[in-house]
Amino acid sequence: MVYSRLAQLAIWVTAGLLLLTLILGSNINDASRWITIPIIGQSFQTSDLAKVVLITYLARVLAKHYQEPWTLRDVAVRLMLPVGLICGLILPANFSTAALLFMVCLVLMFVAQVPVKHLVVVVGSAILLFGLLLLIADTFPDLLPRVATWAARIKAFSAGAADPDANYQVEHAKIAIANGGLFPNGPGSGASRNWLPHPYSDMIYAFIVEEYGSLFGGLGLLLLYTILLHRAVRIAGKCEKPFGALVAVGLGFLLTIQAMANMAVAVNLVPVTGQPLPLVSMGGTSIWFTCLAIGILISVSRSLEENTTSSTKEPHVERPRTTLA
Repeated sequence: MVYSRLAQLAIWVTAGLLLLTLILGSNINDASRWITIPIIGQSFQTSDLAKVVLITYLARVLAKHYQEPWTLRDVAVRLMLPVGLICGLILPANFSTAALLFMVCLVLMFVAQVPVKHLVVVVGSAILLFGLLLLIADTFPDLLPRVATWAARIKAFSAGAADPDANYQVEHAKIAIANGGLFPNGPGSGASRNWLPHPYSDMIYAFIVEEYGSLFGGLGLLLLYTILLHRAVRIAGKCEKPFGALVAVGLGFLLTIQAMANMAVAVNLVPVTGQPLPLVSMGGTSIWFTCLAIGILISVSRSLEENTTSSTKEPHVERPRTTLA
């Protein structure tokens, strides 16, 4: 598939763009996440591109060595080197995106039958390296200024209702959800747009529940993302080649877990992350690369239909199906 070949080049281009973003990107709240495209003056968030590219590249490597025995050295060099590079370049400016992407990569490795004992070593090593990074940042505060923001969000989450001002966004999101009730109040009826911070992006889920109710807005939206994941898994199960199956599973999990993270923030299950709700939140680059991920899923599905159509015109030949269990 063309995406597999493109991923070889795109992974290194993406790494260069992430490094460029850290050095020359627009700095907002001690985070450099955006770079501006010359001539047209359009800015975009490079981590959104990195999510799609890394999942596609990782699916390519896993598919190339599918059903081969994985040693710890192979996992470290072939898999964790690109994953660590991309996630490490995202981490200084956007911890939640780096953590989410790292988690999806682990899920994809597990699906591709990388031994669990190796994944345990990877997780343990990642925790130790992150702890070491926090110690270094504590000694040299200017090296990683976003650590203070991470600590403040965790502290605000721990304080909860005891200190509403410390967690202003989430407390007002809960008010919006409570005003929504069980059944819809109707489009345009929500008043939270007047006082809820970022009602069309970070806190869009609370705004939807306020207008469409917990039953249709809250559970309904959750059901739609579950259907998206189910369809991605169905597509993967029908693929004859490992790459198509793995990229479908990886992108399906990426979009679904990101959606769950956004909704979990609105109902105060996790600290504030700033993750947009895919295909729902207002935003530029998030929509671009979410549509790119959906387009790749559709492309994999279409290739299955084309193979099915061509096979009906030829004598029936039993073909082995890819098993990702």
